[in-house]
Amino acid sequence: MDNSLEQHAKPGAASFDISGMTCASCVARVEKALRAVPGVEDASVNLALERASVRGAADSLAIVEAVRRAGYEAAATPAAPLRTAAPSRALPAWWPVVAAALLSAPLMLPMLGAALGADWALPGWLQWLLATPVQFWLGARFYRAGWKALRAGAGNMDLLVALGTSAAYGLSVYLLLAGGHGAGHLYFESSAVVITLVLLGKWLEARARRQTLEAIGALESLRATDALVRRGGQDHIVDAGTLGVGDLLVVKPGARVAADGVVEEGRSHLDESLLTGESLPLAKGPGERVTGGAVNGEGLLLVRVTAVGAATLLSQIIRQVEDAQAVKAPVQRLVDRVSAVFVPAVLLVSALTFFGWWLATGDWQGALLNAVAVQVIACPCALGLATPTAIMVGTGVAARHGILIRDAEALETAHAVDTVVFDKTGTLTEGRPVVAAVEGSQPERVLALAAAVQQASSHPLAHAVGELARQRGLVLQPAAEAQALPGRGVQASVDGARVWLGNARLAGELGAALGQWQEAAARHEAEGRTVSWLLHERGGQPEVLGLLAFGDRVRATAAAAVARLQAMGVRTSMLTGDNPGAARAVAAAVGIDEYAAGVLPGEKAEHVQRALAAGRRVAMVGDGINDAPALAAAGVGIAMAGGTDVAMHTAGITLMRADPALVADAIAVSQRTYRKIRQNLGWAFAYNVVGIPLAAFGLLNPMLAGAAMALSSVSVVSNALLLRRWQPAPMASSTIGASLPPSKGEHTMYELTVEGMSCGHCVGRVTKTVQGIDAAAKVEIDLPTKKVKIDSGADLDRIAAAIDDAGYPVTARAVA
Repeated sequence: MDNSLEQHAKPGAASFDISGMTCASCVARVEKALRAVPGVEDASVNLALERASVRGAADSLAIVEAVRRAGYEAAATPAAPLRTAAPSRALPAWWPVVAAALLSAPLMLPMLGAALGADWALPGWLQWLLATPVQFWLGARFYRAGWKALRAGAGNMDLLVALGTSAAYGLSVYLLLAGGHGAGHLYFESSAVVITLVLLGKWLEARARRQTLEAIGALESLRATDALVRRGGQDHIVDAGTLGVGDLLVVKPGARVAADGVVEEGRSHLDESLLTGESLPLAKGPGERVTGGAVNGEGLLLVRVTAVGAATLLSQIIRQVEDAQAVKAPVQRLVDRVSAVFVPAVLLVSALTFFGWWLATGDWQGALLNAVAVQVIACPCALGLATPTAIMVGTGVAARHGILIRDAEALETAHAVDTVVFDKTGTLTEGRPVVAAVEGSQPERVLALAAAVQQASSHPLAHAVGELARQRGLVLQPAAEAQALPGRGVQASVDGARVWLGNARLAGELGAALGQWQEAAARHEAEGRTVSWLLHERGGQPEVLGLLAFGDRVRATAAAAVARLQAMGVRTSMLTGDNPGAARAVAAAVGIDEYAAGVLPGEKAEHVQRALAAGRRVAMVGDGINDAPALAAAGVGIAMAGGTDVAMHTAGITLMRADPALVADAIAVSQRTYRKIRQNLGWAFAYNVVGIPLAAFGLLNPMLAGAAMALSSVSVVSNALLLRRWQPAPMASSTIGASLPPSKGEHTMYELTVEGMSCGHCVGRVTKTVQGIDAAAKVEIDLPTKKVKIDSGADLDRIAAAIDDAGYPVTARAVA
């Protein structure tokens, strides 16, 4: 799959890390500054990720300068950042919170004493001494950020906090200097406690936001720091960053593969679970691709490097996850419109509150405190974090389970999908031919001769015949004078006799009578299989010995995937360019009622467009070049891993395992993420819609308003973090007939011959594979004879297919 996940960003797109933003108003100001730069076509800023995505031909220095003039700092995002040690701090990040709390706590004593009927009031000068460092030292960040906002002609949360607390602090200083007022009438505690609570909220928010990045951190941790390279016959340990294409890696058991490559020597099993979501290790041998970041199992491998750095699959996955987290969801546009006028509106409400209370009561001090409460309770930060934090966590957890969501728009569209259109070949089926049946009076001889005559051929059908012959342990005779017959088949001389393998046209040209096998051929063709006839020369005349029927095996999880989608209320259909017989057979096998056969690539897109025109919300699932138009036409395109680059580049979602069951999982995680977005926006708007009027009517003092503001941001981020608990549907609940465990007495004893097992590790993998289908299954394996006895209520075909997919060919099976 190398180069199959190249960056999907539009041409001219660049990312910049932005520092200094605190709320949605900051986001709006940075976006406005970026869009004003000549050459910038569009700009999008993500508060949670603190990153800007800029599209256009603008100069990077001009972009950085524009952000600086807006009051923030910007730097180009590294293309493929390597893990570095966290910068050391002289003091922990929480020290300002603790310092502010220690200084503010004594100011709260009068309130506590009053509740207990005691007078614990501090002298006014001591209150000033405690509140001043909180206001101007620990709270200096609010003045700096607020001043930058004013210079840029805008406002933000920091400006509201600075203005509000300064008003309470200034009122207290005035009263202290004016004299004649008791210490209990000062409001130093309001300004100090508000700053303390806001600092606490910001620290908790930053801590929670770091947790939202754990998906990227987990992927980054897969990068190998060093590699064992063989050069000139000697093995050397080198920095992984110095590897080049063509280097020969030596991957020892238990080691991490340092770069993408192709196995040149050795056999082993690789754990790619964090890359693909595949729970079982995958068998790898000569000629097979391996992915950087995978962990080697029991064998020693020699791997030729094919991609390094940003070109590796791991780097491309990380980049795609980052891109998805950086792009705004369409629902965020409403928040952007609100945040653009939020701070000015709050300042206006605050001014109206002050003058309203002053005119109504004549108490300008109380009016000022109510105005301060209005400024403090406003929560633009919660609005800014509501959407991006949910998207970050949702796309991250999806990536951990093998579902790459390209951008927020794909995620928002996928949650509403009500129709899934599947391509057949390579999506619902494995996309590679297998020998479905061997017909003849001597089937073993038919298979042996067919394999012999095709020994030198690279045709997919020849590979399927050879694979089955190897599984059955057949000894092949050498073939001579092999010759391809274009459009008809192949011929060769085996054991001195001429042998042909080809289609009915070839048999007709040779004048051979198809005889008793015609009925079998018609049956296979009606089921959508391809039939090849085997003929040999007898008495100088061609004679039919039998036939081979080739089919494309339905994926083991396809039927369960379709059933689960239908249970979710999603309509399913299938499009294929194959013949009607093949389409009908696959549709029946997986439980799809609507299908169309003989469909050309352009016609697939027309089918999708008709469904969209009928008001359906359509997802198209495919893997080939011929699926690209339909993937682009659909509301959301879903590409299967292992397919073509074109399909993956066109799709909004890529499934890292060729498993149709992930389609329902992709929709499920999108639904869960969108639900969190709506919840977060609901909370953020509710805090402001309810809190600001309460403060304006004098029902909240500044300290309670500060606590509510801090709680708003923390609750929004914490709610998004709950998405980390999402898990794909377990195998038992996503397979037909497996909703209830098999009851005693319903089990069947199966006996299989399984090749490829060589050690206890293999025995464990086969056992785990079987019990992944039926947790109650009893498995007995005799390693020397390769015999596997299984007592299970699951279907034999499913068990055999799963063992095959785990890398252990099932060569014989029977019901005991």
